[in-house]
Amino acid sequence: MAGEQLQVLNALDVAKTQWYHFTAIIIAGMGFFTDAYDLFCISLVTKLLGRIYYHVEGAKKPGTLPPNVSAAVNGVALCGTLAGQLFFGWLGDKLGRKKVYGLTLMLMVVCSIASGLSFGSNPRSVMATLCFFRFWLGFGIGGDYPLSATIMSEYANKKTRGAFIAAVFAMQGFGILTGGIFAIILSSAFNAMFEAPSYADNALQSTVPQADYVWRIILMVGALPAALTYYWRMKMPETARYTALVAKNAKQAASDMSKVLQMDIEAEPQKIEQIEKERAAFGLFTREFAMRHGLHLLGTTSTWFLLDIAFYSQNLFQKDIFSAIGWIPPAQTMNAIEEVFRIARAQTLIALCSTVPGYWFTVAFIDKMGRFAIQLMGFFFMTVFMFALAIPYDHWTHRDNRIGFVIMYSLTFFFANFGPNATTFVVPAEIFPARLRSTCHGISAASGKLGAIVGAFGFLYLAQSKDKSKVDAGYPTGIGMKNSLIVLGVINALGFFFTFLVPESKGKSLEEMSGENEDIEPQGEAELSSSTDHRTVPLA
Repeated sequence: MAGEQLQVLNALDVAKTQWYHFTAIIIAGMGFFTDAYDLFCISLVTKLLGRIYYHVEGAKKPGTLPPNVSAAVNGVALCGTLAGQLFFGWLGDKLGRKKVYGLTLMLMVVCSIASGLSFGSNPRSVMATLCFFRFWLGFGIGGDYPLSATIMSEYANKKTRGAFIAAVFAMQGFGILTGGIFAIILSSAFNAMFEAPSYADNALQSTVPQADYVWRIILMVGALPAALTYYWRMKMPETARYTALVAKNAKQAASDMSKVLQMDIEAEPQKIEQIEKERAAFGLFTREFAMRHGLHLLGTTSTWFLLDIAFYSQNLFQKDIFSAIGWIPPAQTMNAIEEVFRIARAQTLIALCSTVPGYWFTVAFIDKMGRFAIQLMGFFFMTVFMFALAIPYDHWTHRDNRIGFVIMYSLTFFFANFGPNATTFVVPAEIFPARLRSTCHGISAASGKLGAIVGAFGFLYLAQSKDKSKVDAGYPTGIGMKNSLIVLGVINALGFFFTFLVPESKGKSLEEMSGENEDIEPQGEAELSSSTDHRTVPLA
């Protein structure tokens, strides 16, 4: 060993759950609340955008966004998020977590407001402006992933660290829920104030001019929670692990954490100097990193990538389910604002019944079952339910069997959230060295967003019917829904097997997981062997 752990880090590891833990969860969690609101609220208003800006005179159905415009509006924020995860993840290790944390939040506030103020003299220019600001909104959101996870992991004690990081991520569920509830309230108010006939009764009057305010207000409200959290983010001290292990300022780390923990902590600058002498500071693109953490990084990136393909492609058959069980009637039977209300209500019910409970099941059990077991279980059940939907797909298409389809669909969502959707966020914040922690989390998260782009758009084309007469307007023929579901089942199965590359971090200190307490000597086969053994142990 390179000596005992620093007193300031040990104090954080063994600290009892205190008020500052919950403060950190709320401050970091409100960022994720905003992220989810901003990313998912666009799906509430895309139908409305189609009616307002792409109305076709004399058409039997309301206007819809053309496939390329729909893909851009829905996907540009995901592209921005991917870029932001890589950039701010790297910057968080270079400049410090706190310095970059406020910057991502301000970017989210400004771009949320700007998205709602998208201007232009024609539909094309309005959509182009919206896409521009949605990209930069996504860029800010991307920064929140590695920074929030890293800050929470570095503040938490080792006994309940998993629950705390998962609780930050679980705020996404409340963000999705709040977006739906706010859209319900707003659309109800506008529908009451500005009555309009259905599209079938009067196509032109079914979309009142005031409907243009609805989507703008929904997008702009996303700035509020982020703005309210900014002051508290700026008051948070830099994490002790960054200050001590990366910035090498033992005195500042001890001073900051003495105030947070309300106890006297010795600075120990000599111990930091000693650790620094004994530790080889290897970088990300080195043989040393590849030998120590290469398989770990492959595990975190591959599992997050595979999960997000499945997770984001599930919204493909969301509209079919909603229509089948009568939550969303045919578009021509509603006016524009009523359609927003119906879509928001349906998404809120899904969030309430399966998304939110799944997140909080993870929070409750992650430090009891461990990350490995929950991720393995989640991928297993996602695979089972996906094949159960796919193989007898023709059976599920009959009206009498639609309720069973909805239950299967909800269970897939539940086990994604009580499973890899939460654990893929938690683990990368725990297993890498402090100086590379934010970067490696950003790489893992960006890999996930790449999977999200594949899932949301690749499968949009892939799932189209083989029969050209049944294909959605503007799309080529695909492999059909049944074959798409089989492919997703295989992807979930791959996620199950790649999970074996990810180590269990339950109950261990961050320095123990990253090997930062060890003497850095040339890697022998014995150490590599023990690392491999450790990876395949399901529970600590």
